[in-house]
Amino acid sequence: MSQESGAALSVFSLDSAALSRTAVNSIRAALGIGGAVALIVGLLITFQPEAAATTIAVLLGVYFVIAGVVYVVVGITARGLSGAARALDACLGVLFLVGAGLAFANLSGTVAFLAGFLGIVIGVLWIVEGIATLVQLSDAPSKGWAVVIAIVSILAGIALLFAPVWGARLLFLVTGVALIVLGIMQIVRAFTFGRRGSGQTGVEA
Repeated sequence: MSQESGAALSVFSLDSAALSRTAVNSIRAALGIGGAVALIVGLLITFQPEAAATTIAVLLGVYFVIAGVVYVVVGITARGLSGAARALDACLGVLFLVGAGLAFANLSGTVAFLAGFLGIVIGVLWIVEGIATLVQLSDAPSKGWAVVIAIVSILAGIALLFAPVWGARLLFLVTGVALIVLGIMQIVRAFTFGRRGSGQTGVEA
């Protein structure tokens, strides 16, 4: 590898030896906190999926409330907008508030709706992706693998369309496991980043 390419790669690598001790400690803290959050969320999703889904529904409801209030206030107070635009903002705000009310009134129904909606969207995306892979089959370096991937994608998408809630739950579980693995990796990285044989980390601040 040439010196130029090595220098280019060094720009994208994080060398703890070139960092001050303060910077190293900051990065380790960020990795540790991020890993802990990912681990906790992953454990919650994996072992308490209903509670995690309910939390997401609550957060969605809170977002609807905030967005609704903002749009209503803009519709009432914004003087630089036309009357039609202000009326539209106010109506949109009311719709957001109604959606928030429905979400909070029936959290279990909101969770089921979100799961079904997510499953349908992902199912459609997988079907489209599979069809796109078949359409571009002539450009694929390995046509056999491309056909297999396309068929699996289409079949998985169809399965999600027929059982969107079940599919969303499975994807939710996979996300939880992935977050657990990612969290553990980040925590380990937080403890090992910047450590050298001499026990020193980086240059002095």
